[in-house]
Amino acid sequence: MPMLGEKIEKNPKFSFSEVKSFLWEVVKVVVISLAIVIPVRHYLIQPFYVKGASMEPNLYDHEYLVINEIGYRFYEPQRGDIVVFRYPYDLSEYFIKRIIGLPGERVKIENDQVNIYNAKYPDGVQLDESSYLPAGIVTSGNIDVTLGQEEYFVMGDNRTSSLDSRSFGSVPGKDIVGRTWIRGWPLNRISAFKTPSYGL
Repeated sequence: MPMLGEKIEKNPKFSFSEVKSFLWEVVKVVVISLAIVIPVRHYLIQPFYVKGASMEPNLYDHEYLVINEIGYRFYEPQRGDIVVFRYPYDLSEYFIKRIIGLPGERVKIENDQVNIYNAKYPDGVQLDESSYLPAGIVTSGNIDVTLGQEEYFVMGDNRTSSLDSRSFGSVPGKDIVGRTWIRGWPLNRISAFKTPSYGL
C-alpha cells in the first residue's frame, strides 16, 4: 500500500528491451536453480516419506525424511544406520530398515535375542539395542545366516510388524540408496539421526 505523499504510476510503461532483459534474468535464475537442485536431488540428498509401522517407535507413518545418498561413496554402511534400500524382490520399491549385520558376519536369532559373530567375537555376543528399542521388545524368529561380502542384514525396529531380512534375506550393498539423515516432518519431531554405538 502506497504511503501518503508517495508518487505512484498507475500504468507504468515498459520498453521492449526492459521486458526482454527481465525475461532473460528470469531464465538465468531458473537455469541456475535447476543446475543446483537437480544434482543435489538425484545424487546428494533425496526426500522420502515413511509408509507403514515397521520402524515404530522411532519412525512413524507419513513422516518426511531426508536421505544422505552421497555418504556411502566415501565410507561403508555402519551397524545401526537406518537406511533406504531397494526391495530385493522388486527393485522399484523402497524399504527403510536398520542395519544389524555387516558383511562377513554371522547373525543368529534365537530365544528372542540377536547374536553377532565376527572377528572380535568369534563365539558370539548378544547385540545391545536398548538405545533405540523400548524395554520388552523381543526379536522373533529362528535365523542363522552368514553374510557374504557386500551383504547386510536389516530389520525394522518394530520387530513384531516388519518385513525384513528375517523374511527376504540379506540386502546387497549396491541396493542401499542412502542413510536416513534428517526427519523434516512433522515439525515437533524434526531431528537429525545418529548411528548408535555398539562397541563391536
